[in-house]
Amino acid sequence: MVENNPVPRGNATGFIRYMKNDMVSGLLVFLIALPLCVGIALASGFPPLAGIFTAIVGAILTTFISNSEMTIKGPAAGLIVIVLGCIEEFGGNGTSGGWMPEDMNAYQATLAVGVVAAVLQILFGIFRAGILGEFFPATVVHGMLAAIGVIIIAKQIPVALGVTDVKGGPLSLLRQIPDFFVHANPAIATIGIVSLVIMFLWPMVRSRVSFLKPIPAHLIVLLVAVPMGMMLNLESAHEYEIFHSQYKLGEQYLVKMPNRIFGMFEEITYPDFSALTQFKAWKWIMMFFMIGSLESLLSAKAVDLLDPYKRKTNMNRDMLAVGVANLAASMIGGLPMISEIVRSRSNIDNGAKTRFADLWHGVFLLLCVGLIPTILHLIPLAALAAMLVYTGTRLAHPNEFRNVYRIGKEQLLLFVVTLVVVLATDLLIGVAVGILLKMILHVANGVPLRSFFKAYVEVEDVDENTSLIIAKESAIFSNWIPFKRQIEDIGLVQKRNIILDLSGATLVDASVMEKLEEMVHDFHQEGLNLELKGLDDLRALSPSVHAARKRGLTPARRLTIVADQDVAETLTAAIVEMGATGFTETPGFGAGRRHLENHDLHQHKQTRVEYILPFDICEQVVEYLRTHILPIQHVTVCVETVEVLRITSFVPLSATSPLGVAKH
Repeated sequence: MVENNPVPRGNATGFIRYMKNDMVSGLLVFLIALPLCVGIALASGFPPLAGIFTAIVGAILTTFISNSEMTIKGPAAGLIVIVLGCIEEFGGNGTSGGWMPEDMNAYQATLAVGVVAAVLQILFGIFRAGILGEFFPATVVHGMLAAIGVIIIAKQIPVALGVTDVKGGPLSLLRQIPDFFVHANPAIATIGIVSLVIMFLWPMVRSRVSFLKPIPAHLIVLLVAVPMGMMLNLESAHEYEIFHSQYKLGEQYLVKMPNRIFGMFEEITYPDFSALTQFKAWKWIMMFFMIGSLESLLSAKAVDLLDPYKRKTNMNRDMLAVGVANLAASMIGGLPMISEIVRSRSNIDNGAKTRFADLWHGVFLLLCVGLIPTILHLIPLAALAAMLVYTGTRLAHPNEFRNVYRIGKEQLLLFVVTLVVVLATDLLIGVAVGILLKMILHVANGVPLRSFFKAYVEVEDVDENTSLIIAKESAIFSNWIPFKRQIEDIGLVQKRNIILDLSGATLVDASVMEKLEEMVHDFHQEGLNLELKGLDDLRALSPSVHAARKRGLTPARRLTIVADQDVAETLTAAIVEMGATGFTETPGFGAGRRHLENHDLHQHKQTRVEYILPFDICEQVVEYLRTHILPIQHVTVCVETVEVLRITSFVPLSATSPLGVAKH
């Protein structure tokens, strides 16, 4: 919480008091949202205004229903894949090849799917089921999002290059990328490539020039791409020749918009509920409901962590708000919406104080599309595609792979398998396979089957203010919901401090480690304490603080040094300084090679010192001995790998996280 300042709230007082901050932030978020809403709609197979309808409806309705102060609601790139998949399932292909009657039929059928999915989200919120978002393992979700990023890249690269009539699934499109460059329309490709370069370079430019920081890359792309399109006269159909090849230009490379003020209302389209009689519609209803709800919940939680005032969103109320807004948006032709992380982050960075910043961004969208639609018509599709390619690279960035690998090799396996299966099949199958693989890994790590969906705990009262919860069997993603409820009911509801003893668990998986860190923070916000005990009895599967913990022995190094007494004392002081937490010294007698070579068989006074060290500290000590001691002293050094019961007993306190987890 920001000290010495009242916490801003989205009420009538907050609306007046923070109007300037929220309006400025809303304006800057609007500049990002405008092209993204149009681009996401087109990439999803919807008309361009559908994305803006969604953002406007979301901004107006969710502001007054949800208590989330910083989230921006609207269409998101993460939903492109399921929306376009639904369009294609019903026989459409969006704007590819022109807007045909079958595209309109598929569009209206998809709207009906969106309506039913929204009703499920409303029920989800009413019956306080928002906690179900806690079930899905974080690594599997990240793998799904990375796959979505790859699919977006594969589908938008040909649009950015001006290649039309592209068909095929994600893997097929990836294989065709070299051909897309060969058959690119040079003029359109220039707009797309320049726009993509701006998206990547502008963040670096504005980070070095302070007065440019509020200006988003999306606005710079529009300021460059629109004049380029006008110079190429894209509003008129014509041909040009380059390298003895003929290429066509025309309005098909521009965004289609109404040609008069408030013509947007003529674009309102209603659902075709007859599509719900087809079995395939219900598959997509579940996809819209599950993926949309999960993404929205995860985004809202992430935004809460970024909020400088640390305000907490009621997830059930937020899901109700998203469901109501999705219902309204689908009834008038809009895309499904979620709490969108990129725009929400921008909202925070731009100094927003309350939820009314979301409202203002919707108001600016309404005024812009209503009053100047002909200007929006000048936006080249290639520029919008470049923005989405950039978004896709953020979802599937190499850093995602590195971050997952740091948590553990088994997490990288989950991530990659989920990603590949999503690309090869679809989102639901990919997520299901990822979850199944995680369960198989848990069985291999000794997790009892009976504890997969049931939390085994014992509760004891330590004193009038503190309770001890002892975890048994396992603490894993699939039993986290009852596990969490037990902790919250005793701690946050009854206002008691909690000591959580995890030493009796066979496995504490990476998802639970991450969620426990969040709960420690939640308790702290309520003026309570959640203390984690017993993690030092479990073996970390990687050096990360979020790594899974497994019951068993942990490998470590045993360093043995034999030297003269005075040298041994000096070395012990140096090694303790480098992080050794203890040593065992044994005085003795013996002779070394130098003595035997001189036929000196007398027993000489020597000291043997043993240290148990984590691998990284041992490496530092060995390097120190090799470079500073061995060239000038007669010292014998031995290193062995041993297994210890509690590795944290050999880790210096400075290398322990706030969770009591070794950082080594």
